[in-house]
Amino acid sequence: MVNDPVGDLINRLKNAGAVKHASVSVPFSNFKLAIAEKLKEAGYVKAVEKKGKKVKKTLDIVIKYTEAGKPVINGVKRISKPGRRLYKSVHDITSVKYGHGALMLSTPSGIKTDKEARKERLGGEALFEIW
Repeated sequence: MVNDPVGDLINRLKNAGAVKHASVSVPFSNFKLAIAEKLKEAGYVKAVEKKGKKVKKTLDIVIKYTEAGKPVINGVKRISKPGRRLYKSVHDITSVKYGHGALMLSTPSGIKTDKEARKERLGGEALFEIW
């Protein structure tokens, strides 16, 4: 059993890219689906697909690579952990890696990147940074 499903998801994505896997499969949840869809919008993964029925549902995420064959996801950093939740107001949200990365936030209106949260003037729980 995994105590940190979001941390497990982002580490699986990073590790699958490091060993050149085409896709990764993770146990399904609506929260993970929302995060994966936002990563697809931000350009970090190629495709997201829900497979299976009832209890055996999984989330298949296709890893995105550059023209040179390098994974688009170079690194991830979990910020808010199960033992210590960290929240950021709109004034505390800064860019990641000088704009080359993204901060994923769980806001009252869903999962948002740092750019979207600043534009919509929203704060929330800082989930992780990805670059």
